[in-house]
Amino acid sequence: MDEFFDEMDDEQVDDLLEQNEEDAPRLYEHFRFVADRGQSLLRVDKFLVDRMMGATRNRIQLAADAGCIMANGKPVKSNYRVKPEDVVTIMMSRPRRDLAIIPENIPIKIIYEDDDLLVVDKPAGLVVHPGHGNYTGTLVNALAWYLKDDPTYDPNDPALGLVHRIDKDTSGLLVVAKKPEAKAHLSMQFFNKTTKREYRALVWGIVKDDEGRIEGNIGRDPRDRMQMTVFPEGDQGKTAVTHYSVLERLGYVTLVKCRLETGRTHQIRVHMKYIGHTLFNDERYGGNEILKGTTFTRYKQFVQNCFAICPRQALHAKTLGFVHPTTGEEMFFDSEIPADMTQLIEKWRVYANTKEI
Repeated sequence: MDEFFDEMDDEQVDDLLEQNEEDAPRLYEHFRFVADRGQSLLRVDKFLVDRMMGATRNRIQLAADAGCIMANGKPVKSNYRVKPEDVVTIMMSRPRRDLAIIPENIPIKIIYEDDDLLVVDKPAGLVVHPGHGNYTGTLVNALAWYLKDDPTYDPNDPALGLVHRIDKDTSGLLVVAKKPEAKAHLSMQFFNKTTKREYRALVWGIVKDDEGRIEGNIGRDPRDRMQMTVFPEGDQGKTAVTHYSVLERLGYVTLVKCRLETGRTHQIRVHMKYIGHTLFNDERYGGNEILKGTTFTRYKQFVQNCFAICPRQALHAKTLGFVHPTTGEEMFFDSEIPADMTQLIEKWRVYANTKEI
């Protein structure tokens, strides 16, 4: 049962929340529990936590919000009280068999590998894990193929594989565990915030301060469930901290370095928008509009050309550092900024130096 909730992070919860926002003609039962005749009234989230290995109450509550938890065939919220002989089911928009990871021969760039782990330099456009709408063609499918001759690597085992994630249209570094002990050790480093991760981002507007710290809980936007947002006060969302420093100010955009203290879904994208500097060409958060600049037709065409050069959010996971789970050695990796972002930055650099538009 733990395949459903074990290791479930924010992007997997995204799958749950998104699946019922689409016009899904049919839902499939994944788990079923029948309350016994002596069952006392008990909240359904507590009822399921007691019965599902690896489940947390928060994850079950999110699944309920997505309409995935039913009692006697009807969707219920997490505060529903289970009664004797209630039938509680967990439903999803895909059959259970689709959860199996199928090896696919997809080229991937491995920049380091040993018996315990490997480090991948992911291109923009590659989804990291199968989910709603992306059941194949992902990094996990590619890893299953790459490691198909390793008898100890089971791509369907949640104790192996990706230790963390980056968004589909973000490029850069990821660490993958080949052994359960390695994943446990590396996951603890991410949990304790001892890993070293730096990103490069091109953002709209001229960032005033040379460096800064952004702190604000991140959670799903109640007005748009496809976005995350910052909750500066209260207990909504999860604690999130991003440190940034300016590398170059280029006309109406700024190249920044971001260091993650936490790792929330869309963290840099949401935090930079929160301080008024949406990532360039970040469609989900409005960065694919001309947010700064002039009204001249030539300038508008220049920006459209920039969008075409880098047709995704301008964000790259450039560095990754951690302690090797077996040797205890400090490991550090660096990834070159990919060609689309490099060309984009250079185009703005030329513009900033000439200001012909």
